[in-house]
Amino acid sequence: MDIAALITWIVTATGGSILLGTWLRKGGAGRHMQPGRSRFPPPLIFGHMGLASVGLIVWISYLLSDRHSLAWTAFALLVPVAALGFTMLRRWVPTYRARHASPLGAVARTVGRTRAGTAGRTAAVPRHLAESHFPVPVVGAHGMFAVVTVVLVFLTALRVGGN
Repeated sequence: MDIAALITWIVTATGGSILLGTWLRKGGAGRHMQPGRSRFPPPLIFGHMGLASVGLIVWISYLLSDRHSLAWTAFALLVPVAALGFTMLRRWVPTYRARHASPLGAVARTVGRTRAGTAGRTAAVPRHLAESHFPVPVVGAHGMFAVVTVVLVFLTALRVGGN
């Protein structure tokens, strides 16, 4: 199970690298970053990537040393990685919907409702956000493999499956 976790972690990191590369190429960060080019602040993206990378290094250290405390450390690192990932997913979904719902590139989405159920205030979601160019299959695979990785690391830390 520990090697399976390593494999899924590497696959997850590969998908994350594709998404990061897309975000950077489309103007998500950099010297010339313009306001409104992304809903992902650089600390969110780089915090997610940095913690996941440190966790992977800790996991490899666990595999090489068989020090069980490192398995728990890797799992503890994955908790904020997952929280940051879910934050990005929540910010990405309206962008995805806007890009696929409107040929004009911006739609109004309801962000609140009154008691009577009528539409509340709306906010435009621009089509030209850097993350609007993410390939949907990569986003889905990255998330799926991330969940599997967290579960495998947790089960390994619990010593389920003969570890």
